[in-house]
Amino acid sequence: MARSRSPTEADYRTLAGFRRGLRLFLRFSENAAAAAGLSPRQYQALLAVRGAGGRRLTIGALAQELGIRHHSAVGLVDRLVGLRFLRRHADAADRRRVEVSTTARGDRALARLAGAHRAELVGLAPALRVLLRNLRR
Repeated sequence: MARSRSPTEADYRTLAGFRRGLRLFLRFSENAAAAAGLSPRQYQALLAVRGAGGRRLTIGALAQELGIRHHSAVGLVDRLVGLRFLRRHADAADRRRVEVSTTARGDRALARLAGAHRAELVGLAPALRVLLRNLRR
């Protein structure tokens, strides 16, 4: 790892601004998920499943993606299946292996939420660019 210089007062202000921006974005995300009837973790799970590039995720892979324990991912999947946002698929070769995919209902909810998140990030982009530019100095 490269050795970095000591932070300046400007660095502290920049980092504080960045942290504030992250908190504001996370609050936006929590509120948007709640307005869609989802918890932030449920939104993250849908996003992880849909963002897997068209392949199904195992529950273990979902747990790893979200940084949670396997049994927590099982409970999360149970709730999303109950809401009809996810569907379980048993592996034909190994019935113990369970994969998940989004349903049409899950895709619609996720499209609305992801669109709102994208718009929020696009709005934040100019300020983030300034913050990053300031850190490079």
